[in-house]
Amino acid sequence: MKQLSLDNLRTFVTVIDLGGYAKAGEKLGRSQPAISLQIKKLEEQLDVRLFDKVGQRHLVNHDGLKLYKSAQQLLALNDEVFNQFQPVSLKGRLRLGIPSEFATTLLPNIIGEFSQLYPNVSLEVTSALSKSLLSKDNLGFDLVMALIDPDTNTDGQLILNDDLVWVGDKNRPMAQDSLSLVLAPDGCVYRSRVISKLKMQTLTWRISYTNADLTGITAAIKQGLGISALARSSVPAQLDIIEHANLPQLGRIKICLFHKDSEHPQASAKLAEFIQSRLAG
Repeated sequence: MKQLSLDNLRTFVTVIDLGGYAKAGEKLGRSQPAISLQIKKLEEQLDVRLFDKVGQRHLVNHDGLKLYKSAQQLLALNDEVFNQFQPVSLKGRLRLGIPSEFATTLLPNIIGEFSQLYPNVSLEVTSALSKSLLSKDNLGFDLVMALIDPDTNTDGQLILNDDLVWVGDKNRPMAQDSLSLVLAPDGCVYRSRVISKLKMQTLTWRISYTNADLTGITAAIKQGLGISALARSSVPAQLDIIEHANLPQLGRIKICLFHKDSEHPQASAKLAEFIQSRLAG
């Protein structure tokens, strides 16, 4: 089966568009003999003359014009195929809302790789409680990552069903008769779950320290102020997952992405893809 060279066809089209072998050679970075050789190969394959020589000029003839139309279509199709697989050039400013514990464990990897691949996209990150991030008063986000109770209906994109686990410092044994807690403020999904589960137990407990930031919670735990609860995927390396007979199972938590009305939907979708791949991995 005979096959035409797309490279030769592109040269042929360029010769006609620019009106000569020499000009085509300048644009394509080839010598005039090289251009002539490509045209000759096309003529040999098709067994027709494509140009008539008038003096020093090569003028496209009737057969050349017929090939010209088909060559344009073939080259357009070729370029369309390649364009489908080219990375989209993204630019703009994205506002991401994310719980603080994931900002600590997730963002460094995302920012590094995302910024390398898409240097023209600036990322503005706000860390807060999920309840605050999803508040109707908190507008302006392109993308919000939030923690949702498993029984709550949501229009968010589910990216992970995670375990809620107890975390602490294994070098600081837990007291047997009481429990000290290091928790985020009211409105935190973790705090609500911990309190509701402990109210079903007979173990005495108290909240010894409150902080909305994971760095502050981690520091308090390392200082022996108590234990806390986190989604398993967000547990930092400095803390240990604690399992003890006195500690109730905390169940599961949904991690969802909420796509807002973004001025840069392609960039927002790509960022969502990055977050999902990191959590799923």
